Amino acid sequence: MMQRRSVLQALVATAVASQMSPLALASEPRRLPWRNWSGSQQCLPMARKAPASMAELQELLTTTTGTIRAVGAGHSFTPLVPTDGTLVSLSRMGGVSNVDSNTLQANIGGGTRLGDIGQPLHDAGQALVNMPDIDEQTLAGSLATATHGTGAGFGCMSTQVTGLELVTAAGDILWCDAQTNPEIFQAAKVSLGSLGMITQVRMQNQAPYRLRREMIWMPLEEMLEVVDGMANKHRNFEFFYVPFSGWGFTDSHDITDEPIAAAEAPVDPNEGTMELKMIRDWLDWTPAVRELVLSTYARTIPDEVKIGHSWSNYANERNVRFNEMEYHLPRENGLKALREVVDALERDHHEVFFPLEIRYVKGDDIWLSPFYQQESMSIAVHRYFEEDYKPYFATIEPILRKYGGRPHWGKLNSLGQKEFRELYPRWDDFAEVRRELDPQGRFLNEYLSGLFG
Repeated sequence: MMQRRSVLQALVATAVASQMSPLALASEPRRLPWRNWSGSQQCLPMARKAPASMAELQELLTTTTGTIRAVGAGHSFTPLVPTDGTLVSLSRMGGVSNVDSNTLQANIGGGTRLGDIGQPLHDAGQALVNMPDIDEQTLAGSLATATHGTGAGFGCMSTQVTGLELVTAAGDILWCDAQTNPEIFQAAKVSLGSLGMITQVRMQNQAPYRLRREMIWMPLEEMLEVVDGMANKHRNFEFFYVPFSGWGFTDSHDITDEPIAAAEAPVDPNEGTMELKMIRDWLDWTPAVRELVLSTYARTIPDEVKIGHSWSNYANERNVRFNEMEYHLPRENGLKALREVVDALERDHHEVFFPLEIRYVKGDDIWLSPFYQQESMSIAVHRYFEEDYKPYFATIEPILRKYGGRPHWGKLNSLGQKEFRELYPRWDDFAEVRRELDPQGRFLNEYLSGLFG
């Protein structure tokens, strides 16, 4: 019996070896899967690279075949990154350099995480003018998608850029600003990563400053009566609405000379989100009781004040994963749209528990910026990452589109080339610059080919 088993094992081993030569096994690359933060986008690239120098990046671009996509922190929900070609991270080409104390400008590596910029800039006597409420993203990724903070007087992060270094598919290094390669500069400030690799960014900063952050809870109708005035009054302002509660809260930031101080009884946003989920799970079947519980609880939450360095006050730690859709509407249409969104949400989607987030953004002249020639109110909706977001987003998106909204490039939406060309007056200008820089479409994955191919 043992002899027959040994013979059988030898036959199996011989058969396997005949199908897989040692040379083939040695040459087969190890493929590492990639997925974004929420898990909504995934791919199995042929290679994943992280060059440590310009020379390494140029060699990679000129010797690699197939599609090349830059990857940042994976905080975009749209399919900008997935490819079966090569994923390139610039995380080893980050950092702050060339600080100018006279102009308050500095160079920042494109692969630098936003959360790694504040302290080095502060030590150099500078601070970013504004920041989003998540600081895990890379700088280049934030610019590519027109990532924004909030504040009626501030544009998206791309408006703070005074120049940038772009490496093309041919390995050419282009410096772009208002005087040098001005058309490429206008295209590259919001490019979806479709022009090349942004390795250095010249940012217009300001002197370090502290912010007084104040969060105030109030009933929804009372809040909607005052938010526009508060947006005009405060340096940075946004507000939230908790579904099925009738309550929300405002979040404002203003420059102060007060000493740094933590909030006395801060509400942990991650714990709060999971508490909302728990209440949804228990009371989904009775919206009236759910609202009674949530509104009663909201009345007990004290106002919250925190004073800190600018970069520490802007960002929140988001540990509860979600998928997100966000549209930027003409500001004059924002509150009308928001009321319809709340009505549709509370009528048709009792499963939703994530708060609505509403921000204000100043208009700009960047070709693919969603804020192009538009003072905006941004409305964002979220769904827990383990739950199907499609029905909810399909209900809300037509409302946001009806009021003239443009979707955030990094947030989920259903639009294609036809709709985007209608929304962006300079769409064809961007597409022409893109073709000239990348005629072979090396930086186009399947999604981007559908937009520009």
